Amino acid sequence: MSYSDLIARWKSDPEAFWMEAATGIDWTRPPTRALDDSAAPLYRWFTDGQVNTCYNAVDRHVEAGHGDRVAIIHDSPITHTKHEITYAELQTRVASLAGALAAKGVTKGDRVIIYMPMVPEALEAMLACARLGAIHSVVFGGFAANELAVRVDDCKPKAIIAASCGLEPGRVVHYKPLLDGALEIAEHAPEFCVIFQREQEVAQLTEGRDVDWNAFQYGVTPAPCVPVSGDHPAYILYTSGTTGAPKGVVRATGGHLVALNWTMKNIYDVEPGDVFWAASDVGWVVGHSYICYAPLIHGNTTIVFEGKPVGTPDAGTFWRVIEEHKVRSFFTAPTAIRAVKREDPQGELLKKYDLSNLRALFLAGERADPDTIEWAQEALGVPVIDHWWQTETGYAIAANPLGVEELPVRIGSPSVPMPGYEVDILGEDGHPVETGELGAIAIKLPLPPGTLPTLWNAEDRFRKSYLTTFPGYYETGDAGMKDKDGYLYIMARTDDVINVAGHRLSTGGMEEVLASHPDVAECAVIGVTDALKGQMPVGFLCLNAGCDRDHGEIAKEVVKLVRDQIGPVAAFKLAVVVDRLPKTRSGKILRGTMVKIADGEDFKMPATIDDPAILDEMRSALQSIGYAQ
Repeated sequence: MSYSDLIARWKSDPEAFWMEAATGIDWTRPPTRALDDSAAPLYRWFTDGQVNTCYNAVDRHVEAGHGDRVAIIHDSPITHTKHEITYAELQTRVASLAGALAAKGVTKGDRVIIYMPMVPEALEAMLACARLGAIHSVVFGGFAANELAVRVDDCKPKAIIAASCGLEPGRVVHYKPLLDGALEIAEHAPEFCVIFQREQEVAQLTEGRDVDWNAFQYGVTPAPCVPVSGDHPAYILYTSGTTGAPKGVVRATGGHLVALNWTMKNIYDVEPGDVFWAASDVGWVVGHSYICYAPLIHGNTTIVFEGKPVGTPDAGTFWRVIEEHKVRSFFTAPTAIRAVKREDPQGELLKKYDLSNLRALFLAGERADPDTIEWAQEALGVPVIDHWWQTETGYAIAANPLGVEELPVRIGSPSVPMPGYEVDILGEDGHPVETGELGAIAIKLPLPPGTLPTLWNAEDRFRKSYLTTFPGYYETGDAGMKDKDGYLYIMARTDDVINVAGHRLSTGGMEEVLASHPDVAECAVIGVTDALKGQMPVGFLCLNAGCDRDHGEIAKEVVKLVRDQIGPVAAFKLAVVVDRLPKTRSGKILRGTMVKIADGEDFKMPATIDDPAILDEMRSALQSIGYAQ
């Protein structure tokens, strides 16, 4: 079947398409229909089905005779340890943890916050909640106490499952004091906290509230899987909101199972038993979808990696993991590949490893600049697939469906929309723009199964954030364009389209040009306020390791590149070299914060920032070119 056949089949009968996809899931009671549009524009999927996520991710593989298959490989270069957990072992461990939670009163519909590092127990906690029909909310391990408190008050968990600590290269992150601090601030108090003690730091337990991970499981009856309705919330995942209050993205159980299972073969081209690795964190949506749920639902082996792309111990660690564990499909963020490329621009470390098992590299989480894709293609010799999705959608909106048809890669494009996503590029008037013209990217309703049906306890905010600007559409918040063949180009967040003397310009387009300079490892462009032209673009450059050329000369060269490739209309005149860019822990560049610093505006310290000290460095860099005064 070709991609065009696939899309035609979905468009001709979406109901039949998704009902067929639903046969890949084991239902306690199969649904009689896919889409429930009775409350449109709030849509729901598989509402009359009964199903359990944990059963589909664990038990069914054991019952099918695959209990000896490895479910999880934990690889921690930070602790110098590796171990494997089979599906049969995972079933025993998850049923025990779920039984202990049930014995403490956790039941279907209760919320449980999970605050864990990259250890298999994080996945076991997620699956144990799913086993009981409890709704988990994973908070990125090491998040500040205040941010954790905000999430506690919003979802009101009956329990919190946390680790004593997390590990970063050269330091221990003290989770338990952060948890204690959050519970001092929060108005809501959980009934109990489960603490997984790591040998690197044993935390003091609060009597009457805290229980030890192992001790509280002693002697409990393992819990069976509790069926839930197809529209029962599987989890809440908080994503930062523009108002500062986090948005609790809800994921409904039935659509989540159907969509993720469908993607493993059709997009990532893996068969059950293949090793699939998403180098992310369980605190982010990629970790939910492609470290925990999708690989296990599909019967793959998933890797839980506790390390960094560089520094644990070097820029070859990704290639070592791929060789050792025979990874077939690898998924990471462009920022991780840029970090590897910056440290090892010639790919010398890569030559030490046998990557013959690897079939494809998938990139997502931010725009993948052409230079990074070209470097990875040349270094790895496999397709490098940029694909585009959001926390809200839970899986790819646009991708290259390798399991259906390997489409030609067009560098700079995440390829084409997947079934269920009818994507239009709209002007400010809400009407589609011409081919090749920049506009707001919107998706016709209904969104497909597995995407968010609402925000937790915030339906009005859901409508206002996503459904109001373009009636009949979901507003993605991204700006881009389509070419004549339907390939999408995601150029920037809508907020990052700048207006220079009346010309709407994409900062992403300028970043592509800067990244093409041979000395530039990574870059960002922001629009700063200008009295004459409205906004002016400013570029920030991080250079490759070992580059000792004059920074002023490099800045002049990239200014000329932009002038040559985009034209004088870009009014690009300022570029400055910096050691690093301010990022979230998932690798996204904090462009909005950079703009506020440049314009001298007040801003709230981003909760997800990787290192707050970098903002002072950014202020100094801006002051050196006349901004942030």
